Amino acid sequence: MFAPGLPIYIPLSSATTNRKSKQFVKYFRSQPYAHGPPPLRIKTTAFLFTFAYRDPVEVVTDSGEVTKRIPLCNQSSGVMRLQNNWSIETDDTRMGSILPGHVAPWATGFIIHHRSFLLIHALFALANTSLEGFAVTFLPYFIDMVHRTKEEWDVLVSGIRNGIIPDFDQIDHVRPYLQIHLRANPQRADELQNIGPPLSYSRWAQRVWPNLKLLKGICSGTFAAALPQARSVLGPNVIIHNTWYICTEGLIGRTLNFEDTETFVIAANDLIEFLDMTEGETNGKILQAWELQPGMFYQPVSTTYDGLWRYLIDDVIQVTGFDPRNGLPVFRYSRRKNLELRLPHAMITEADLVSVIHAISGEDTVQVHEFTTVVDDRKFPQTVGFFIGITGDIGPNAKFARQKAFAALAATSEEHQIAFDGGELGLPTIRIVKPETFADYRRWRGESMKFGVGQIKVPVVLSDSKAQEWIAERVMMEL
Repeated sequence: MFAPGLPIYIPLSSATTNRKSKQFVKYFRSQPYAHGPPPLRIKTTAFLFTFAYRDPVEVVTDSGEVTKRIPLCNQSSGVMRLQNNWSIETDDTRMGSILPGHVAPWATGFIIHHRSFLLIHALFALANTSLEGFAVTFLPYFIDMVHRTKEEWDVLVSGIRNGIIPDFDQIDHVRPYLQIHLRANPQRADELQNIGPPLSYSRWAQRVWPNLKLLKGICSGTFAAALPQARSVLGPNVIIHNTWYICTEGLIGRTLNFEDTETFVIAANDLIEFLDMTEGETNGKILQAWELQPGMFYQPVSTTYDGLWRYLIDDVIQVTGFDPRNGLPVFRYSRRKNLELRLPHAMITEADLVSVIHAISGEDTVQVHEFTTVVDDRKFPQTVGFFIGITGDIGPNAKFARQKAFAALAATSEEHQIAFDGGELGLPTIRIVKPETFADYRRWRGESMKFGVGQIKVPVVLSDSKAQEWIAERVMMEL
């Protein structure tokens, strides 16, 4: 009734914590999620965004005539389409082109095979000496691309040398559109061969792309675990910019300062209200922006432009102050409300689990770049079970990692120490998974749910039994 016309696209949630994704509807906006002018002028960017969509919803008249086709797609894909006025009816006109400011052909966005999608983007990025930026949905996807590049380094360099698209899986439907844009470049191939593959040394990206200035993508909260490895690959001079604080329901905030990846200011695109967390969800009071108190925790409530739908967002934020430019609340992400590990003696929040990872991650133990957790009940007493992906070698003090993990956990609540002393809680377990496990999880989860590339996230708490079994099969070592 309140919807402003027909939807432009229907985004699907990533189903991080649920078996099925949720559907929303999005409508035309004159300035969809527009940013202010960036402090950097970037001419050429590798955009790692999918443009693929599921079978569209067709709007038909009484006579059966189709008047509109509405794509079901990732939120990131929908936003990109909305910002650039790319309708699905005109996709064919772009398939053979590289859009201004892009590196890879438009057709790359229609590769739905996760690994091939990343490798084709890597191929065209490596071939381009003037690349200045990368844009991804979530920072781990950049790390995924780097690891895939290392695996297929010789194949990628050979493709650039000969000007032939490699035989990657499930790209035949777009191969002709890709091939016309790849020219043989032996000189560039020699340069890359001399530089060597990524992860061989730090600052690799700046040697490959001397003009590289910016990597932008969501990198706060749990995604911040990938920052150290990204920084090692990029070097100190490339800015990492957290684009915004967004969910499928709508835009919640934008970064306060360009290079600050953790601090946001509330966005004004929709009406954002706040549930007071001090009184609990049942009795909590809905507050307006001017009623908030610095240091306090709130749950955002978004009433959207898209039909006046009202959503209680499953995140908890901490207000730190107010933007002097417009008076809007400034905040930091605290935790995901429904991502909590439940043990008999206590409930462990996402923020607590992240603090444990920060405590154990280091060169002398293990350098963690991604993780997830389960209730580990293989032995009595049950405990917190960590599955971690690491970079580099295992350090000499890794044998103390479980004790360090428990100390960090106990620091979050005295209940954990009491439970441990009473034999109700064991030392946290730490299982190291095979390289690329988390990248493979995103691929597996996306394919099993028929979801596009770029939207799947690894949850901090893995509650799905099938997913738990899947990741347990990929453990290579337990500390």
